[in-house]
Amino acid sequence: MTESEIVTDEPSGWFGRWFRWSPTSTKLLEEAERRIMSYVKTKYVGRYVGIDGDSLRTETKNRVWTVSLNEESDKTPLVLVHGFGAGTALWALNLDSLASKRPVYAFDILGFGRSARPNFDSESMAAESQLVQSIEDWRKAVGLERFVLLGHSMGGFLVSSYAIKHPERVEHLILADPWGFDTVKSMEERKLKIPLLVRTILVLVRPFNPLAGIRAAGPCGPKLVTRLRSDIPLKYASLSDDTNMITDYIYHCNAQTPSGESAFKAMTENVGWARYPMIERIRTLNRDVPITFIYGAKSWMNRQPGYETKNIRKDSKVDVYEISGAGHHVYADQHEAFNLLVNKVCDGARRLKNVDSSLVREISNLPSTRTIVVQENSASVSLE
Repeated sequence: MTESEIVTDEPSGWFGRWFRWSPTSTKLLEEAERRIMSYVKTKYVGRYVGIDGDSLRTETKNRVWTVSLNEESDKTPLVLVHGFGAGTALWALNLDSLASKRPVYAFDILGFGRSARPNFDSESMAAESQLVQSIEDWRKAVGLERFVLLGHSMGGFLVSSYAIKHPERVEHLILADPWGFDTVKSMEERKLKIPLLVRTILVLVRPFNPLAGIRAAGPCGPKLVTRLRSDIPLKYASLSDDTNMITDYIYHCNAQTPSGESAFKAMTENVGWARYPMIERIRTLNRDVPITFIYGAKSWMNRQPGYETKNIRKDSKVDVYEISGAGHHVYADQHEAFNLLVNKVCDGARRLKNVDSSLVREISNLPSTRTIVVQENSASVSLE
């Protein structure tokens, strides 16, 4: 692994004083990432990519932390875009497999991870446009022309918006348990029952950034993350028995200046729902861009928008898959099945064939949607 020179300037002002009280720093974030990435067997390059700051009205270039693998391959590249509060290192279970056949690029979204943390617009669509433009600026700086674009959760929302604006760049759009498609109205129609206590808490925290509690906890922040997300380290048990490795990384990603977090808050309403849901815009995506949805069968994320997208885009290729045994972090919960499916999609797969019925079954309760469930131990599943 090689890295460009790392600059570790710390925040200044009142947040800088709080930052120094909290047990975090950009250097500690770098070290936490390196611990995880040390388990990636494929040689990779980590570097900062400078992008224009025009859309963010900054005088200097913003830096986007980027990890690339197998750049010498002549296959169509795959670009990975993480979800809210995450970073490139959380793809550690996927990078070796996905880079075995093609170039793979993963970057920390501007405002997250090790990337620059500029001030975003407080208006929802403006903040979204700035994030989308940062992806396009990153593409130009890296020199990619056309690629498969994969986004998880909030990353799925952003790459969908990017594909609508720049369809000529997207060979295939892969959405892993995407956030931001559902509407508040549709959730009300499904009669989602939220307990009174939970509703009260949501109202109280509405004025604050989603992860403000981690920073407010100061020295107790790391323990708070460990307690709240005790499930995350289990997903990476195949990498290491170091139970603190993943939670340390998540803490340091989110104890920094809440730049991207503020942009996310601007894009939401009613604590967590997209102000401008993607399901209402996906019909405007160029029909020549194929879409693959990959959901975790146990995820809390509503899968109905995937089915609706398929019905909306009848003249376009849309596939919807569910991976058995996986939750919202589908890429980590069942990483072997996820990697296999993504590799086959990147290879231009059209449909499943020669599948062991004990591993894969077709959902029949949605006759208008060909949805496949890739079950556990599915390494032998083949597609064409």
